[in-house]
Amino acid sequence: MPGHHEGDLILGSKAPNSAVGAIVERTTRYLTLLPLPAGHGADAVATAIIEHRSALPPWFAQTLTWDRGKELAQHKRVTADTGIQVYFADPCAPWQRGSNENTNGLLREYLPQGTDLSAGTPAQIQAIARELNDRPRKRFGYHTPREQLAKLIADDQRVATTP
Repeated sequence: MPGHHEGDLILGSKAPNSAVGAIVERTTRYLTLLPLPAGHGADAVATAIIEHRSALPPWFAQTLTWDRGKELAQHKRVTADTGIQVYFADPCAPWQRGSNENTNGLLREYLPQGTDLSAGTPAQIQAIARELNDRPRKRFGYHTPREQLAKLIADDQRVATTP
């Protein structure tokens, strides 16, 4: 069922603003990266998620499962401002966010540990997301996450216009 997401932070070097938020939709594996130039505190992460949500159709943003990090301490604000129900994975249970963990592994090809992520511009971060969203996946018959999302949106528009 589309609209259920998993999220996490990709931490870089010890620089204070060296982090990027990663949100993956479970059905399509569509990735959204959230640049965090103001740091990865709870307020900055909540603001980035709220801004990200405004770009999504309402049916495509139902839940968000996050790890238990303090960066999502303002989860009630996220829910109040977006309607997205926020859930937290159990401690030491990365399989509860398997799509996100797999995507984090792919992201580390572009953003190795120890990299100063604050040096990357939002355009560079979005280029990484575009490249991963255009990467064919065996589970989709070698279609891409972007193609899977486009199909869902087209299907939703057909349903909405059918009397």
